[in-house]
Parts: sequence; C-alpha cells; structure tokens
Amino acid sequence: MEKEQLHNSTLILVFGIFSILGCCCHGVLGAIFGILAIVMAKKATEIYHANPELYTGYQNVKIGRILAYIGIGVSTLYIILFIVGLIIYGGFEGVQEIQEEILREYGNYEA
Repeated sequence: MEKEQLHNSTLILVFGIFSILGCCCHGVLGAIFGILAIVMAKKATEIYHANPELYTGYQNVKIGRILAYIGIGVSTLYIILFIVGLIIYGGFEGVQEIQEEILREYGNYEA
C-alpha cells in the first residue's frame, strides 16, 4: 500500500512561514496566517494520528505549527507595542507630529 500525502501539510508549512513574515505588516497578517496554520494543523494531526501508517508529510505539519506559534507570538508583541506607542505618544496625531519633527530636523541637516 502506498502512503498518501497528508492533506494541506505543505500549505500549513507555507502559512507558518507567512505568519513570521507577516509580522512586518503591523502584526495583523502574521496573526491571521498563524491562526489559520494552527487550525489546519490541528485537523491534520487528528487525521494523521487516526492512521499514521497511511500518511506522509507530518513533519511539515509539525514545523508549520511551530512557525505559526512563533509568528503569532511576535505578531502579538508587535501589536501590543504599537498600541502602547499610540497611547504614549497621544494617538495617531502624536505619532504624526513626531514624524514631522524628525523630517524637519533631517531637512535642516541637509541645508
């Protein structure tokens, strides 16, 4: 009997990688891809444990799940730091004022 590739095992791995890369997008995409990877990994793990001799690709599921947890952790940290930064600097207007001040100072150095 030939072993069958575990469904979505490669996709889980790709979503796990995207969850880490998505942290650069203010953490939102990282959290979305991480949650999707974990949900899909849970289903694939249940299928695999029911009949492990029928499937291959479980290693991709394990690695994808680990990457998803890392991606969710970093995304959550980024989101928390972003919210705290907004509170400390007085909302979006405060952040915009700081950026304008930096640009003005940078402009003075060029002149």
